[in-house]
Amino acid sequence: MPHTNHSRHAVLSEIAPFDRESGDLRIVVETPKGSRNKYKYEPDGDCLELAAALPEGMNFPYDFGFIPSTLGEDGDPLDVLVLMDAPVVAGCVIRGRLIGVMKARQREKNEKKWIRNDRLIAVACHSQTHQDEKTLKDLRPHLTDEICAFFVDYNKLRNRDFEQLDVCGPKKAMKIVEDGMKLFKNRHRKNGAQRKAA
Repeated sequence: MPHTNHSRHAVLSEIAPFDRESGDLRIVVETPKGSRNKYKYEPDGDCLELAAALPEGMNFPYDFGFIPSTLGEDGDPLDVLVLMDAPVVAGCVIRGRLIGVMKARQREKNEKKWIRNDRLIAVACHSQTHQDEKTLKDLRPHLTDEICAFFVDYNKLRNRDFEQLDVCGPKKAMKIVEDGMKLFKNRHRKNGAQRKAA
């Protein structure tokens, strides 16, 4: 009789956020650069699902994904845009370094409450084109304005408001990741305690 291992493997959203050997940030790419399809990772099925299709002429400006084992105020893993030479396939895990964050908030059109939904910005460690970029100041002028404009239009299509609050460097970006890791651990600890009590 074959041996059956009943332990669940770690899904992508729960893998370690930093590579143990290099210390680089791990990023799960959901939607590749240039895609009109917006994909969203679903941990329950450990798969990518099609979340939206953008209109003709609109596509993602950079690879877009999340940092595993983190949570933002919206209850999802922290969002991150990745600068690299060519898009990778959806579901690919890459290593990167943070160069800044676009602090932002969003809300549903019929609601008054805003929710923080920052956009971290990273450079892929394997990138040749962006290897010398350490902060957002190293990027070409107006790039963060263009990224913000994309998310304003993208959210408008989904009947949401999106507003940029500030643009910060890598230290504040890392603080957001650290806070997101703590929130993730606290949520899992709480859920684990609830399962034991049940």
